[in-house]
Amino acid sequence: MTPLDHMIILPVILPAMTAAFLVLALRHHLKGQRTVSIVVTALLLGIATFLFAQASDGTVRAYRLGDWPAPYGITLVLDRLSATLLLLTAVLALCVAVYAAGGVDGRGRHFHPLFQFQLMGINGAFLTGDVFNLFVFFEVMLIASYGLMLHGGGPARLKAGFQYVAINLLASVVFLVGVGLIYAVTGTLNMADLAMKVPQVAEADAAVLKTGALLLFLVFATKAALVPLHWWLPATYAGTSAPAAALFMIMTKVGAYAIIRVYGLVFGAGAGPLALAAAPFVIPAALVTLGVGAIGLVGSRTLRDLSAFAVIASMGTLLVAIGLFDTAGLSAGLYYLVHSTLAGAALFLIAGLVQEQRGAASDRLVPAPAMAGETLLGGLFFLAAIALVGLPPLSGFLGKVMILKAAQAAAIWPWIWALILAASLVMTFGFARAGSVLFWASGPASESRAPPALPLAAVVLLLGLTVAWTLAAGPATDGLQLTARQALDRSAYIGAVLGPDVRLATGN
Repeated sequence: MTPLDHMIILPVILPAMTAAFLVLALRHHLKGQRTVSIVVTALLLGIATFLFAQASDGTVRAYRLGDWPAPYGITLVLDRLSATLLLLTAVLALCVAVYAAGGVDGRGRHFHPLFQFQLMGINGAFLTGDVFNLFVFFEVMLIASYGLMLHGGGPARLKAGFQYVAINLLASVVFLVGVGLIYAVTGTLNMADLAMKVPQVAEADAAVLKTGALLLFLVFATKAALVPLHWWLPATYAGTSAPAAALFMIMTKVGAYAIIRVYGLVFGAGAGPLALAAAPFVIPAALVTLGVGAIGLVGSRTLRDLSAFAVIASMGTLLVAIGLFDTAGLSAGLYYLVHSTLAGAALFLIAGLVQEQRGAASDRLVPAPAMAGETLLGGLFFLAAIALVGLPPLSGFLGKVMILKAAQAAAIWPWIWALILAASLVMTFGFARAGSVLFWASGPASESRAPPALPLAAVVLLLGLTVAWTLAAGPATDGLQLTARQALDRSAYIGAVLGPDVRLATGN
């Protein structure tokens, strides 16, 4: 292997080593932590860009730790899908690190080490080729996200943190039970090896294996905030700091990614009697999730609550596309995934700025004295709102049009069209109500200072990227169609991990 071949593991080990260094060497030096964290995150962005360019040639690359052959050793796998999400994570993380350096990171301890450990877990989940190691990286994310959520303290965060940990610990137990059932039947947890063995499982063992598969779906649905497993998200995202909530935007996408990977590869169209085991549940649950998110958004009393319910609604829309389990649906869903991550993170960061500027009124949707920088914040909120609602001309509109077009192949397409369009109308009303109260119904100007430069720069960058994603819709959708086709191609993944001879033997 050449040195460049080892780049695949860097998104996992670089943040892990950085986090340890920050704790051991810079524990009491916040400025030093900020500098190192931003520089390392920028380096991660460069690495992710390189890996994305590598994956763009259409080759699936397997990295075997210790040179142990699959399925016996730990394997990382880089393809178009994982590379796309690595790049998105790095872009989001850099914006969040810049925002936090504006002062939020100084309100508690160890923000930047926890931030780096969180990146380790997220990147590992996107790269792992093993179901058990997916569980391990989920746990790394859980531990780090709990620390980030509580950063700054306060009873509200402690209460939300308890709920968050409780539901995720329960999900971890279910994950282990599901993994145990799958291993008991197949004798492996390597995803490529599972994709080979699942179609060959004896009929007598199929029920046990399907039980394991559906238990895993419950875990992934919890991470992706699918109704009725969504209830932890509003309190968690609204209760934490703005940069932590913005970073958490990618965590729900880890749940969506796990559904794509496991139920597109292991239990995909070529899995015999267990083909598309979770497919009957995804779209119905996604449609209910979309409705709950839209209704919750209208009923929100704070801007942070509104942002959290906007995340739930966007996840419902995304999972409708993923639930089609075809190239058109998945490519549309991936375009919308990138859009919703950038726009949703921007909205949480705007909510943080509004909360700081309004003093005692915080981000509650009640009239208050005019803020310093109100015109600028109002303009940024307007852009984030039309992006998340899906109004033209931004990428949210394009993404929803793509999803509606892809959904025409589904038997229940009238329901999908009706609920997506109705939810968009309801969300428009909710955002209009919030914006009018926050920026138009204000009283005499307060004495608040102008919003700080670094947090504003992070918000502007995220919204600028949303606009850029709109302008790049043509080439982006072409590339994402290739990404979706590769993600659903079992033979390419199996061949890369287990060898080309095995790929030829599978025939699909």
